[in-house]
Amino acid sequence: MLESVADWAAEILVVLDDRAQDDTAAIVERVGGRVFREPWKGFVGQKNSASDRASQPWLLNLDADEVVSPALGRQIRDAITTSPPSSPAFEFPRCTYYCGRWIRHGDWYPDRVTRLWRRGRARWVGEEPHARLEVDGGIGRLSADLLHFSNDRIAGQIAKIAPYHADFVKHRVAAGKSAGLFELALRPAWRFLRAYFLRRGFLDGWPGFYIAALSAFSTLTRYTMVREAELDRHPTPVP
Repeated sequence: MLESVADWAAEILVVLDDRAQDDTAAIVERVGGRVFREPWKGFVGQKNSASDRASQPWLLNLDADEVVSPALGRQIRDAITTSPPSSPAFEFPRCTYYCGRWIRHGDWYPDRVTRLWRRGRARWVGEEPHARLEVDGGIGRLSADLLHFSNDRIAGQIAKIAPYHADFVKHRVAAGKSAGLFELALRPAWRFLRAYFLRRGFLDGWPGFYIAALSAFSTLTRYTMVREAELDRHPTPVP
């Protein structure tokens, strides 16, 4: 990830969970970056922490499994050197490598993400773990791909489902929102039909089918976890 920007980024900042024990810090330092260790504050908090430490006029946010393609790098440099820039922030498509191929259809593509912005013109917000950039002004579009190297094993993808939805479940139950027939039956079915047929996931072969099915299963799991949490709060009396 860092090598894809090291040749042209004016500064590289990485905020690490202070419990991390891998060699990330050494890798960052090898490319001239700076590392800050902090207690985990959630995705939104960590991204804002990194942004607050930046000193350059333009900021680019990357996750650990993302790489800036050469074409996107050129478009980013062109966008921020235009005087004046056409927008205070820019979005671009994210293309995921999964199960041995680049996914270019379905719910996973173009998966546009806003990751480039002028300092002081945007802030990370959202409900964990879905951090999103709230921009003061319009958002321009770049066409080249951000490359995303997702889980290389299906088991890793499945293992993330329940933890990924934990905050959603907590907030939904706290807000008094339940999960009925629509959420448990129709939402999962719609997610599969949309991904596989309407968004042409079938063109991605068997991985496209699996991604659509996984999306439906993930949706079903999310709302079933809501029902489970409700039962935990109001257990059925023992007869």
